[in-house]
Amino acid sequence: MEYTGYLDFWFTDRPLVSRIAPFVDLGVKNMNFFFWRQAPVAELAAECGRLGARLYSTFDGDMGSLADPGDNEKTYRSWTESLEMAVRYDIPVLYIFSNQIEPQDGLEYVRRLSGNFTTEEQYANLLDQTERIMKLVEQTNVQARVECLNQFHFLGKVLVDNSRLAADWVRRIDHPQFRLTFDTYHQQRGSGELLWSLETYFDLISAVHIGDVPTRQEPGTGEINFANIRAKLHELKFDGEVGLEFYPSTTETAAMAQTQAIFPLDYQEINANPGAQR
Repeated sequence: MEYTGYLDFWFTDRPLVSRIAPFVDLGVKNMNFFFWRQAPVAELAAECGRLGARLYSTFDGDMGSLADPGDNEKTYRSWTESLEMAVRYDIPVLYIFSNQIEPQDGLEYVRRLSGNFTTEEQYANLLDQTERIMKLVEQTNVQARVECLNQFHFLGKVLVDNSRLAADWVRRIDHPQFRLTFDTYHQQRGSGELLWSLETYFDLISAVHIGDVPTRQEPGTGEINFANIRAKLHELKFDGEVGLEFYPSTTETAAMAQTQAIFPLDYQEINANPGAQR
């Protein structure tokens, strides 16, 4: 396994570029960030190069809605530009969502669709447009990843708001560069059934993002039993990304220590102390 750190959630008292060095000091060298069009990507890449880190994932904050037929040319054009950026800066992962999200005044809204489309029409368009976009993706080494977004976090209706639908999306596209991220925060708030979903959709999963509920802070601050999540990942022999997509509740050092105690990168540590963090 490997950790990836979210620059938008950690070390928020300093500029985005200045958050890379303290992450590296904590042993995290894979950096995720939001909204690449608004981010200083060249500066982030240069700082990662200086520190022996790398930019790992991002997404386009103005991609448009795949669920909206009126956005088809926008989503295709934005993905063309996103892939060009990802190749230029050697970013291996781009995220894809069913709907455009618009932050405003500390809240996150789902952009209104351009027409009165039924759910069936929205999903059919999403699948058709994803197939079109994947023709671009397969010309690169970039992996596109789906992540369901829970319905309670946003104002408005997200089409793909549960893991069952996200998994169906991935299976219907059936492409080796189109994969699923399992996000504990979104999964618990939206659908629950974390262990069942992990096992059922494990063949589709490349990453597990951790964040407790309800505050989206480190493991142990909320209602999720992360020891059980850890045990299930061990049982399934998961060896992918553990994304630190949460806000530290106190200090970043303390949050990292708590995360490492529950999700050590070396599973031998679990076997040596199986009763830890129960």
